[in-house]
Amino acid sequence: MISSVAIIGKPNVGKSSIFNKLTASRSAIVSNFSGVTKDRNIGYLKTSTKKKYLIIDTGGIGETEDDLQNSISAQAWFAAEDSDLVLFVIDGSIELSSEDLEILSKLRKSNIDFRVVINKVDIKKQSAAKNDLTKKGIKEFIHVSAEHSIGFNELINTIKSSIKPTIETLSESDSIQVAVIGRPNSGKSTFINSVTKDNRVIVSNTPGTTIDSIDVPFKLDDQNFTLIDTAGIRKKNKKGSNIEFFSYVKTIEAISRSHIVLVFIDADQNLVDQDFKILNLAKLEGKPIILVINKIDLISKSNEKKLFEDLNYKNPILKNIQIVKISALHSKGLHYLFKVVNETNIRAESSFTTSRLNKLLDEAISKINQPSKKGKSIKLRYINFGGKYPTTFIIHSNFSNSQIPNHLRRYLINFFYEKLDLKGIELSLLFKKGNNPFEGKKNKLTDRQIKKKKRLMKFAKKSKK
Repeated sequence: MISSVAIIGKPNVGKSSIFNKLTASRSAIVSNFSGVTKDRNIGYLKTSTKKKYLIIDTGGIGETEDDLQNSISAQAWFAAEDSDLVLFVIDGSIELSSEDLEILSKLRKSNIDFRVVINKVDIKKQSAAKNDLTKKGIKEFIHVSAEHSIGFNELINTIKSSIKPTIETLSESDSIQVAVIGRPNSGKSTFINSVTKDNRVIVSNTPGTTIDSIDVPFKLDDQNFTLIDTAGIRKKNKKGSNIEFFSYVKTIEAISRSHIVLVFIDADQNLVDQDFKILNLAKLEGKPIILVINKIDLISKSNEKKLFEDLNYKNPILKNIQIVKISALHSKGLHYLFKVVNETNIRAESSFTTSRLNKLLDEAISKINQPSKKGKSIKLRYINFGGKYPTTFIIHSNFSNSQIPNHLRRYLINFFYEKLDLKGIELSLLFKKGNNPFEGKKNKLTDRQIKKKKRLMKFAKKSKK
């Protein structure tokens, strides 16, 4: 399960600003997802390479009785009850309101683990809100200013000490974990039933029949697989539900624990923004993606050709994503799909030696003019393998990661994709400012190498005579 933190409070107290500071723009995994009609965000707070927390920004809890506000408030409370920790945000520059007190009362009655966060502490004139809450029995407060980034170290430490993080680890069994995601009714459950020859997943024409993720193990050609079936991710609408919103979170969890992600689309439907958001969701998790065009039997050959032409030019996000066409209902193309899954998994699990990477880096540099920024030469001194999911290469340079021009980064990524056969794999280049980490260090020779060196030196002396 993903460790989660919900941010709640009345409107306009700075919840979204706090969310943005905790997650940072690079960590945002869902933008403007609407459970009802109130935009919300979900993102990750990452405290180290492998540890992370899911942060949920909720709509403002209000006291008005209209249907819209009631729906927003209901979703906020659903998030609070489903999370491991709640950050109750109040505006420190204004007095406590009846809304604040009602939220506090409900948090206590619900036995929800929460912390009070007083925002806008940078404003000189502070209200009596803290004193009033102290009288209500609140003893600990976290003081922040989202606008000026004050107090966030304390806030992050509070989160870390209150709940255990999600550790990004994948199953060490020989089974390839495959997440099956996509819009509702794109044939995901039919696909799983066809592959396993078993009606293990309820199939219906009603979008969103699958509510929670379901693990389905099976074996094909002596290889073990586990398919993770998920609820379809809907396009935002005005009649969302709490279950629908949190099926999104379950999908994120499924992607997080998978090796490969299959993104399903319906062949007789055009790609829409929601499809690209789903693809981006998997890309941000660093997982290899295979775009599966299902129901290919429902369209003509000419329409199929047009579909593939559109896919090739539709969006840059599709670059380097493998595309496979199938008919889940008629079990067509399934064997080839899992051949691609197997090959992609082998590439995703590959490690690369330092010597090989440095030879390729030298080759890449030799093919272009000396890169520079603002008149200063960019030196790419050294490269080493940094990890998997995504495949990461660390390049030591005289410029930091944020200073490297995008065109140079793209060139190197494309170069490594081609030379290392990384088709379908997410590749990340991380630039670190500094010298070669091995500069000045002597390589320690083995006993065998020492003996060989002595023999060569002895031979060299004899040759001189």
